Amino acid sequence: NNQIGFTTDPRSSRSSPYCTDVARVVGAPIFHVNADDPEAVMHVCKVASEWRKHWKKDVVIDLVCYRRNGHNEVDNPMFTQPRMYQIIQKHPSVLELYCEKIVTEGSITRDEYDAEVVKYDQICESAFTEARDQHHQVDKWLDSPWKGFFAKGGCPLSHVPSTGVDMERLRHIGTTFSSPPPELTLHSGIKRVLSQRAAMLDDGLVDWAGGEAMAIGSLLMDGKHVRLSGQDVERGTFSHRHHVLHDQKIDRREYRPLDNLSADQARYTVCNSSLSEYAVLGFELGFSMTNPHSLVVWEAQFGDFFNGAQIILDTFVSSGESKWQFQSGLVVLLPTGMDGAGPDHSSCRIERFLQMCDSKEATVDGDVVNWHIAYPTTPAQYYHLLRRQMMRDFRKPLIVASPKVLLRLPAAVSPLADMAPGTTFEHVIADAQVDPSKVQKVIFCAGKHYYALAEERERLGQWDTAIVRLELLAPFPAHDITTAVSKFTKAKTFVWSQEESRNMGAWSFVALRFASLLNIKLTYCGRQETATPAVGVGKRHKQEATAVVSEPFACK
Repeated sequence: NNQIGFTTDPRSSRSSPYCTDVARVVGAPIFHVNADDPEAVMHVCKVASEWRKHWKKDVVIDLVCYRRNGHNEVDNPMFTQPRMYQIIQKHPSVLELYCEKIVTEGSITRDEYDAEVVKYDQICESAFTEARDQHHQVDKWLDSPWKGFFAKGGCPLSHVPSTGVDMERLRHIGTTFSSPPPELTLHSGIKRVLSQRAAMLDDGLVDWAGGEAMAIGSLLMDGKHVRLSGQDVERGTFSHRHHVLHDQKIDRREYRPLDNLSADQARYTVCNSSLSEYAVLGFELGFSMTNPHSLVVWEAQFGDFFNGAQIILDTFVSSGESKWQFQSGLVVLLPTGMDGAGPDHSSCRIERFLQMCDSKEATVDGDVVNWHIAYPTTPAQYYHLLRRQMMRDFRKPLIVASPKVLLRLPAAVSPLADMAPGTTFEHVIADAQVDPSKVQKVIFCAGKHYYALAEERERLGQWDTAIVRLELLAPFPAHDITTAVSKFTKAKTFVWSQEESRNMGAWSFVALRFASLLNIKLTYCGRQETATPAVGVGKRHKQEATAVVSEPFACK
């Protein structure tokens, strides 16, 4: 309540007398206190703290105060609030008022006060002088308060251990995940889902939800706390997850399979959030910065819903380490895909995250980019992404363009063997279905678009075309791409194919790096420039979807 926007009068900035009246919506107690009285402020703070500790409820303190200057010391507030600042200029400071009080009551003398002021000024001047003469090499890991986490001498950023898990443990997690207690009365639809999971497990396969459960469950059994929040996350926006099972007859009776894996497992926190991406993502970021041994995941209901949390992403997640030397292992899941859902439920706007990445165009990236951006195409790849987020000896935010269609696509399954010991996340997935010596064209792509391209190739029988998947976009996997392409010695045409429009998606990001780092000139195949991520007419969408998958095979 101190004129934060000092050129905006309170009468224009709110509709009620007090800035704290918004807290009346939730019935929180509100203390109004004169900030010119430090002892009154301390008393109110103590009462408020005791209230919160005892009742576990929100409490609000309104410091009734003022802003002595404008936005800074040289900004003149007299231009817009002349009468107010005529009064403020004549008003003694808090320090002066409190000094007068304690001198009058005999707590200290004026000489003692003056001596303390001089002493403090000398401390500030001395620190200012020393700061001019000191030159420090910033240690990137110092300000994350994680005692004993970072290796001595810095972090071996390139080291990524195997993220596979023993097959017996995987089967145990899968069995628990698909086996509710007999006393729980389940909805018939949930029974069918769990039955399908059990059948897949018998065949040694997992779908997307199964891969996620394997990652979370194995981390929990390793003693790592996992926290998943967002709108609809308990069930999953697309009704695929079901991490909380509800009894159909007894209210509030529920069962959480991943909380029942072993007696000594870590706690799993999965919680549906309010419809406020800004508030929730801000909270989860703070949680991730507190403990490096907690996997903290926030999932947007749809990928483009991140725009409600744009301030948190721009100001804190993307640049927090650069500005404040704090690391965060926050995972952001953004369901994406041009599936005919219309302009506002299709694209996660991956181009924005790539634009905010400090990946280099002319030199090969290391793991030191500000955040990692992945576009996994299989449950096993997603599984490894989540596990390696906790197993590496450093922390970076992870942006995942997660799928919608792949949640139930029969082709998008993984064998348990792809999650076994010795396996890890693959930055690039080469094409194992073609004869390298016969390949004339290489199509590069990312995400679920691969499955549409693979289906079209099979329909055409065009087996002289290889399809290479970029599972990791940032840091840009230049070495892995080189390895994948080196097999195709006769290839003459290189194509980038994407679902998104040309001014969106990963095209602008990858084209520059393919040219400068790999000396490969890509031909673009995809939708042309548009202002909106997707069309809103089903017939038009189908026409575009057909063209997007046929064009890469037709281009020369």
